[in-house]
Amino acid sequence: MLLKTIILIGGPMKGTRFRPLSLETPKPLFPVAGFPIIHHHIEAAAKVEGNKEVILIGFFQPNEALNKFINQAQLQFKVQIRYLQEYTALGTAGGIYHFRDQILAGKPDYFFVMNADVCGDFPLQEMLDFHRSKPSGTFCTILGTEATRQQSLTYGCIVENKATHEIMHYVEKPETFISTTINCGIYLCSPAIFSPLEIEFKKNLEQNYNCDQDHQRVGYDYTTAPAKEVIRMEQDIFVPLASSGKLYVYQTERFWSQIKSAGAAIYANRHYLKLYRKTHPERLAKNGAGKPQIIGDVFIHPSAQVNETAVLGPNVTIGKNCMLGDGVRVRDSVVLDGAVLQDHCCILDSIIGWNSTIGDWTRIEGTPNDPNPNKPFAKMEAISTFTFDGKLNPSITVIGSDVQVPSEVIILNSIVLPNKELSGCYKNQIIL
Repeated sequence: MLLKTIILIGGPMKGTRFRPLSLETPKPLFPVAGFPIIHHHIEAAAKVEGNKEVILIGFFQPNEALNKFINQAQLQFKVQIRYLQEYTALGTAGGIYHFRDQILAGKPDYFFVMNADVCGDFPLQEMLDFHRSKPSGTFCTILGTEATRQQSLTYGCIVENKATHEIMHYVEKPETFISTTINCGIYLCSPAIFSPLEIEFKKNLEQNYNCDQDHQRVGYDYTTAPAKEVIRMEQDIFVPLASSGKLYVYQTERFWSQIKSAGAAIYANRHYLKLYRKTHPERLAKNGAGKPQIIGDVFIHPSAQVNETAVLGPNVTIGKNCMLGDGVRVRDSVVLDGAVLQDHCCILDSIIGWNSTIGDWTRIEGTPNDPNPNKPFAKMEAISTFTFDGKLNPSITVIGSDVQVPSEVIILNSIVLPNKELSGCYKNQIIL
């Protein structure tokens, strides 16, 4: 059996809610629990027997960081990895159809499609076993999970036949309640999926042609002309396929979340670190003589220098070549490569950017935006940056790259853009 995995990584105009972190590195390469977001996708895909190739599709310009990541991942996972660049944003299925010859080369039996902006304990092997048990001619299996009634409105909602798990109805971001089963952005497709993709593509071409015929009409609005190669997997493919007997849902109760914001990266960091207990216990720091005090799950890169009087955890990641001085305290935070935390500083619910310096006795603190623990199946809320009256919503504090924070100040619920030299305390501010 031959399998492939397609990872949709988007492009530079995506990830705006992830700024300023995505100003320095493409969002799919942002490190969570010590490794880029899509590293966790590739690791999950490489474990599935028969998976021979991973194809990244997006509209980032090829760059050194992406090339370096691909080369390292190929060596680590012993699987071919390629990046196929779209000439423009083609939607969640447009790129798949555009590169159909590359995907179908070698005649794969099935291929996974994974959105890069999700994280989780991906049950890919279980999805494959489920998909193969369904009638021949099945186009696609969607990974689904439970959400609250209210939160389900911000996702694709699935109504299934409970006995067969066939999808009877699919609505993307409905206006009223449909179902608490939501789309996780992970799909397993048979090559037959290209049949409805081709139909949709030709329909778009037809509409585009008709628009061209009408273009000389007075008052014609070019902005409404359909882009002929943009295909949205959810609205254009899943909606009409529902109740056709060719679309199924595999439900998971494992950890899953979107990564839309910096706060979601902290949340994902916590869960991937917890997952390491089962999958990679060697990655987690341990207590011992001459070592810093570790509370809970902590990842420290081998090249980082951490003073033995520091206290780290729970849910902390320390990147490459970081330096942590005497008495440093870090909790629920990500400290990125090359950052320096000077003596006795305190970092809570924050992300410290690449090569930034935090002064002695300084406190950097944010406000976590975790799902409500009292609501079963609650997911991360995608809160807006600002309130209705123009104030900054409390969130985790993000210190951009190459920022100098002085000694003995407090930075609370703030976002600091790169290359800043701060001079005092800040609360609920975006520092441009």
